[in-house]
Amino acid sequence: MRLIIAVVLLLPAVSHAGTVDVLEARVRCRPAPGGRPASVCQFTVTLEHDDTGWDHYANRFEIVGPAGKPLATRVLRHPHVEEQPFTRSQARVRIPHEIESVEIRAGDLVHGLGGATVRLAIPHARGAGSEAKPSPVQ
Repeated sequence: MRLIIAVVLLLPAVSHAGTVDVLEARVRCRPAPGGRPASVCQFTVTLEHDDTGWDHYANRFEIVGPAGKPLATRVLRHPHVEEQPFTRSQARVRIPHEIESVEIRAGDLVHGLGGATVRLAIPHARGAGSEAKPSPVQ
């Protein structure tokens, strides 16, 4: 009986953290090498999640193309309990020229993917690079 009570008492603490929100994202692109019809981009993403420790923390963000297909995933390997919100980057993401925008979404160990996402226009660079700012996805 004590074991059941202990488990029930822990459940509210686990569900309190909720899903991961993407607060901001930026992209910087340059032409792909070799004249390929693509850009190579670096994404800088700010996330917020009420990490509670090793059992419940934001563990990834994804750069998603058309039809929900992930183009890249940045794995986060530890909790950020005392560092909220936090920003991480994913470099060398190849984006074909036919893709005009991507969605940035994030997930945690308990809820998986969810929370606020951001859509970014891809500035297919023809020179040194360019940046795009987010517009929230509702």
